[in-house]
Amino acid sequence: MELTRRSLLAAMGVGTTALLAGCGGSNSSSSSTGSAGGDPADVSGDITFLCALFEGATGKETLEGNLLKTFNQQYPNINVTIDYTNYSKLNEKITTALAGGLMPDVLTLGVGWIPPFANKHAIAPIADSLATRYAYQSRVLEPARFDGNLYGLPMVLDVRVGAYRKDFFAEAGIDAPPTNWTDLRKFAKELTVRDSGGSVIRAGFDPFSIDLRQGWETFLFANGGEMFSEDGREVLFGGDEGVEALQLYIDLVGDGSAIFANETPEKGMPSSLQSGNSAMMMTDNSLMLTLLDQAPELIRDDKVGWFAVANPTPAIFQGGTIVSQSATSKHPEAAAALVEFLGGQDAVLAACAQRGSVPGMDELLTSDFVAGNPFVKFALENLDKSRPEGGTPAWMEIREKIKPTLQSAVVGQQSARAAIDELTGIAEAAIARL
Repeated sequence: MELTRRSLLAAMGVGTTALLAGCGGSNSSSSSTGSAGGDPADVSGDITFLCALFEGATGKETLEGNLLKTFNQQYPNINVTIDYTNYSKLNEKITTALAGGLMPDVLTLGVGWIPPFANKHAIAPIADSLATRYAYQSRVLEPARFDGNLYGLPMVLDVRVGAYRKDFFAEAGIDAPPTNWTDLRKFAKELTVRDSGGSVIRAGFDPFSIDLRQGWETFLFANGGEMFSEDGREVLFGGDEGVEALQLYIDLVGDGSAIFANETPEKGMPSSLQSGNSAMMMTDNSLMLTLLDQAPELIRDDKVGWFAVANPTPAIFQGGTIVSQSATSKHPEAAAALVEFLGGQDAVLAACAQRGSVPGMDELLTSDFVAGNPFVKFALENLDKSRPEGGTPAWMEIREKIKPTLQSAVVGQQSARAAIDELTGIAEAAIARL
């Protein structure tokens, strides 16, 4: 199959059925027959869905023109009203709805968001039998659990890994991506290119190409660190592992092989790797779609590769979107039916194909989408190295403070140790208020 963005997304315009043509999993109709059994026609209600997926006109057509039509064929008496949003507004919308007693019946949540909203009794547990409906990859369901209960189903995984230019590596005589931070700094220096005036025209490594919080967490995990204790009540990132992970950023900037000004590019904009302004970068799965759109020759000529950051523990950051239901829905059976449907193969594959995201169930490994996306294949082959963020009911308060606190050290306002100590104090205070 020709590898282009069109080949990955062509099916989006003709409906979900086409997307499933290459899927070797079970019959898709089994995904929405209702976990509790009974006649779906007996389930009714007008429900709302706060949705941070299916962006744009294409996404809307996929969700409303295809998926929900299939859903309503099975549940003809459930009417779904969709409130589209994005991740920059999602938390605020949920928090405002919760405060006003107007929670949506069904909602999307980020990885790490289940413990905070479950602890506030904003979302309801779902049938635990749904955890074994598909062959989920290890760790995929972990972020959907809290206090022993399952609170949602994963729709997409959005992972963060290292990416590198194979042609730049070959020019520098480097055979393989780094497997520890010593090599990472060494390679970054060797791959950095300056003009005659000494200005950097190609950074050896661009760690600022993803959110600083997510990047630092990835390096923390790679350095053997943890964010919180298993019960979410103790801060664990304040040790040497967390300080060293932040110090790595400072050292890379000090080496002149990373440039802090290289902020995270807007979605759909060329990355530093694509433009040749970096030889290595941190990235998420959207890079693949952008390259296929804007620089397909880099994929066609096999000039881009991926690697898990390691020191020495290989680690991949596991983000993503989970669909859950409100604890206060007036139509809980209807909401549960929609959650079950959206967590099924049809919706998961459609959402992943639009975003270039990673499906977390084995049934989709043989789909045309996975087979045609080298990044997704790499992520799935290394999903055992994935680590989700969050893990404490205080996460929503803590997460907003991480990036500015880390950034203060990167720009030299305080040391890495002082920044991590400050962040530890913020997190401990937030947990103490639970």
